[in-house]
Amino acid sequence: MNVLLDTFYLYRFMAAARGFSDAERRFLDDRAARILVSAVSIWEMRLKFQARYRSGARKSSFDPDDVVAALERQDVTFLPLTTLHAARTLDVPIAHRDPFDELLLVQAQQEGLKLLTVDRLLVGHPLTVSL
Repeated sequence: MNVLLDTFYLYRFMAAARGFSDAERRFLDDRAARILVSAVSIWEMRLKFQARYRSGARKSSFDPDDVVAALERQDVTFLPLTTLHAARTLDVPIAHRDPFDELLLVQAQQEGLKLLTVDRLLVGHPLTVSL
């Protein structure tokens, strides 16, 4: 199965202390699975990295340049955001209005992928898979 990682999984990948569950690790280590990371997720991570709380602390401690460098060392394929992705709508819409989730699902739909997620708002959508 070819899967697109939800942004959450990129945070888990970078925060190795928490790590992945056994099922997630087996799935991600399976060479039959092609793992893709969307430019949309990198963009979302950059926005969170640049955003700050009132205290001045960053909303994310993961520099997107470090994330990309770490992913490049793994067997991960990057999926660019294309004009076609931006123009399409979901065949099965989502109830909430998160533009990042919607773009990730559109990419999955257009590229014949499943979105690997634990997001309770997305679990159960026909384009998602959860472990």
